[in-house]
Amino acid sequence: MKTISLNVLYAAIMLMVSCTPANHTISKGITRKDWREVDGKPVYLFTLTNAKGNEVTITNYGGTVTSFVVPDKKGNKSSIIVGFDSLAPYLQHPPYFGALIGRYGNRIGNAQFKLGDSEYHLAANNGKNSLHGGLKGFDKVVWNPSVADSTTPSLTLQYLSKDGEEGYPGNLHVTVVYTFTDSNELKIQYTAQTDKPTPVNLTNHSYFNLSGNVDNTILGEKLMINADNYTPVDTSLIPTGEIKSVKGTPFDFTTAKLIGRDFALVPGGYDHNWVLNNNNGVLAKVAELSDSISGRTLDVYTTQPGLQFYTGNFLDGGFINRDGKPIKLHTALCLETQHFPDSPNKPNFPSTILKPGDTYETTTIYKVIY
Repeated sequence: MKTISLNVLYAAIMLMVSCTPANHTISKGITRKDWREVDGKPVYLFTLTNAKGNEVTITNYGGTVTSFVVPDKKGNKSSIIVGFDSLAPYLQHPPYFGALIGRYGNRIGNAQFKLGDSEYHLAANNGKNSLHGGLKGFDKVVWNPSVADSTTPSLTLQYLSKDGEEGYPGNLHVTVVYTFTDSNELKIQYTAQTDKPTPVNLTNHSYFNLSGNVDNTILGEKLMINADNYTPVDTSLIPTGEIKSVKGTPFDFTTAKLIGRDFALVPGGYDHNWVLNNNNGVLAKVAELSDSISGRTLDVYTTQPGLQFYTGNFLDGGFINRDGKPIKLHTALCLETQHFPDSPNKPNFPSTILKPGDTYETTTIYKVIY
């Protein structure tokens, strides 16, 4: 009988291990890949695949959508959002690519607000203002993931933001559910509960380029926003408190137009909040983005009262997209569904204060048509 040396046996075992697929199927339409650790917690990359074979990848680090892969009009597949294929670039703190944003999305003026008889001071991480939850917002924490056995691929992420985290009051329990449907809808459902009154404004910060190629700017894409009004801002991008009509201004997207058409009339580019005509909390279509190069269209649905349209005004090529190309100025845009910026300091804006016993609930859908 032949004997096998330990070295040969070890080599055979190592070969088997090296051939084991990195992605493990954990439910119908969902695979999981190990993505190192952060803060001593495991980080994973989840791939949600629908019946058409299209894919959305999401990591529980920051609840980040890392890719959204769909065909163009010729059947060629590419991601319509910018991002990376490994964790390391996300740890270098890119400008919120694909991330979940909280406890408060967008800006709070002077990094402070008053609630009742108490004044709360936040981290000033955007000039004198607080942006996207502070120094370590929800985009930089490891969420607890779970996957239900469902016919539609769905990923649930949960996080406990403790009382005093980043200066905010109350223990906030947050749940975010990502679902990718066979209709190419990325559905995001947010819920939260608190034990003390606290401001809450959750959103997703994906940067879209429908052409799938960051060699193309987004100024040639066409956009419609169903909003008759917007909130003007000061030089630090904090709303003045006014609600103004878009009629006769570069902010009028009530009829679809090329983003670049009036772009030169907006110093610095668009980074403003639109007051959506859908203001009653009912899920409705609020925006449509289309690209003639790829033939793709993105429809945005939400229950939120506002939409932040941002044209990548601070992208400087410092981060390299998954295809090896630098992400430069105006090569990606954001359509962030939200409550209005600085609402805790603007009593005439819809309230963002969540109280004990109440539940924060919003839904947003990004649907791709090609």
